[in-house]
Amino acid sequence: MDFAGLVTESALTFADRLPEGGVLVGVDLGTRTIGLATCDAGWRFATAGTTLTRGKFARDAAALGELVTARRAVGIVIGLPRNMDGSEGPRAQASRAYARNLAERLSLPVLLWDERWSTVSAETSLIDQGMSRAKRAERIDAHAAAVILQGAIDALTR
Repeated sequence: MDFAGLVTESALTFADRLPEGGVLVGVDLGTRTIGLATCDAGWRFATAGTTLTRGKFARDAAALGELVTARRAVGIVIGLPRNMDGSEGPRAQASRAYARNLAERLSLPVLLWDERWSTVSAETSLIDQGMSRAKRAERIDAHAAAVILQGAIDALTR
């Protein structure tokens, strides 16, 4: 199987691989942490989950695999960190490589989703909820993953 072919940036191509919907996992891939979120099987709403301390790929993939199994997820949405002008730097290339490796490891389709403004949006939402700076620091990555996932499922259901 061509696992690299499981990775796409097209919501339509991704949706074609998941004709009956299903739970998706959202991933905000940072250099030190990985924020996680999930959505319902009908692709209506994303919910922030946990934040993992990033380690070696095998350990991270095993943790993601446990979440995928527990939630019976059918696909993964990973934030693609583009520059504000739309160009891509080293972090975007690292995210692409991570997506390819994760698609191969978990045998699931992966959608790369533009994550510009996701952290700002998540932080604004947490501030609006009256969350302290310390609590925001703990939860920002999972909430950013939910923002990324919500953007993707909104596009998938249009």
